Amino acid sequence: MASIESTNGSTPHRLEATGLCKAFGGLQVTRDVSLALPAGARTALIGPNGAGKTTLVNLLGGVLRASAGNVRLDGEDVSEWNPAQRARSGIVRTFQINRVFKELSVHDNVRCAVLHRHGLARRVWLSRSQRAQVDAEVDEALGSLRIQGQARRITGQMALGEQRLVEIALALAMKPRVLLLDEPAAGVPESESGRILEAVERLPGDLAVLLIEHDMDLVFRFARDIVVMVQGAVFARGTPAEIAANEAVREIYFGRSGHAGGH
Repeated sequence: MASIESTNGSTPHRLEATGLCKAFGGLQVTRDVSLALPAGARTALIGPNGAGKTTLVNLLGGVLRASAGNVRLDGEDVSEWNPAQRARSGIVRTFQINRVFKELSVHDNVRCAVLHRHGLARRVWLSRSQRAQVDAEVDEALGSLRIQGQARRITGQMALGEQRLVEIALALAMKPRVLLLDEPAAGVPESESGRILEAVERLPGDLAVLLIEHDMDLVFRFARDIVVMVQGAVFARGTPAEIAANEAVREIYFGRSGHAGGH
C-alpha cells in the first residue's frame, strides 16, 4: 500500500485517509493512497502534472467520492459527507483559482464565511451580540494574516497576491482543523509571492496543513514533510533534505538535470 503516515505515531491523527482509490471508467487516477496528518502537520504534496494531487485533495474535501477507501476526521468517518458537511466540521480547502467575491470588500468576504459557519448566512437580521461576535471573528481572521488594514478595500481591485491572502482569511474564518492549501501562489507574481509565504508560515500551530504547490521555494520553506505523487500513487516521502537528495525524485519531478528549489 502506498502511504503517507504521521511522522509521530503517538500523535492522534487529525486527518486520516485509508486506501483511497478513484477511477473514472477504466482510468485509475488514485491508487490505494493512505494519509495520516496529526494536529500541527506541515506536509507538502508535490508531483508532476497529472500525478493525481488535485484528485486526492478532491477526495479529502468531499468534492469527489472515493471508489474505495475512507476518510476520517479526528477518528470520525466522514467518507459519506459532502463538501459542505466536511467544511463545517473542519476540513477546509482553498483553490488554485481564486474564489473570493470580487465585488465585495475584504471584510464582507470574510464575514460571509463567518456567517456560513454559524448558520446565519440566510438571516436578514442579526442581534447586536451576534453582529459583535461575527465582526470580532472577521477581525481575528484578518489580523492573523496582517491584512486588517485592507478590510474596506474592494477585493476585485486588489493585486492577485493580496486576493490570495483574502482567500486564506476566508478559510481561517471557517475555523478549520485541517487546511488543504491548493496552490496558494498560483498565478501570483514573484514580487508578491513573499507575502503568501509569510502568511502560510504564520498559520496556527495546531492546524494540520496539506500544501499542494509547484513553487519549490514555498514548499521547502514551509514543509516538515514532503510527499511526491506519481501516476496516482505515492512515489516517495521524507524531509525536505531527503526529497532534495532523492535522485529518482529529481529525475521524475525536476528533470534529469533539475534541482529542488536550490535545496
